[in-house]
Amino acid sequence: MIRVILADDQALVRAGFSVLLARADDIEVVGEAGDGQAAIDLARTVGADVVLMDIRMPGVDGLEATRRIAAAPDLSRLRVLILTTFEADEYVFEALRAGASGFLVKDTEPDSLIDAVRVVARGDALLSPSVTRRLIASIAGRGAGRPLDAAPLSVLTDREREVLALVATGMTNEEIGAALYMSPLTAKTHVSRSMAKLNARDRTQLVVIAYETGLVTPGHR
Repeated sequence: MIRVILADDQALVRAGFSVLLARADDIEVVGEAGDGQAAIDLARTVGADVVLMDIRMPGVDGLEATRRIAAAPDLSRLRVLILTTFEADEYVFEALRAGASGFLVKDTEPDSLIDAVRVVARGDALLSPSVTRRLIASIAGRGAGRPLDAAPLSVLTDREREVLALVATGMTNEEIGAALYMSPLTAKTHVSRSMAKLNARDRTQLVVIAYETGLVTPGHR
């Protein structure tokens, strides 16, 4: 069972997401919070797997809450799924850099919401690949104002760099395998080794690293 916390300052929004998630037999909403700190405190109490986190909340907003979750050893299993009103929300890339596992537009279809929670819970793919590719590419150009540093990639093999570049475009293990003439299992192994070497929480963090090191650039295919 995937245990979910809903963090949004609007009660009606939380109620709506709760109703939608109740359609899934393998997902349980275990709590609701009106701000980021309340979500963190609740997660420590109920042992949640995923937080559906709105960015704009009073007090501790979703961005800061995501940073605190990523920095907390006791919350290392907790995954953050950012909720945004617009696909081009300027804070989305910062949220991914802070440690979020993905993002979701609030007017998404119910089945897509359920699938997104499952994907983030298992940490093995980016959500909504078509939106992800377009959004990360556009936001990376605006949000990556810091100097590029390729040094972290020195721990990777050439093959692992190739795989990482394709992960950054939103490809699944199956797609990477087809592109590089390897099995999906081999692709998954390369991804897992890259995550371990780069201390990445999940695939989304690999995407952030790929952009920040200059391995890929906005619009890369």
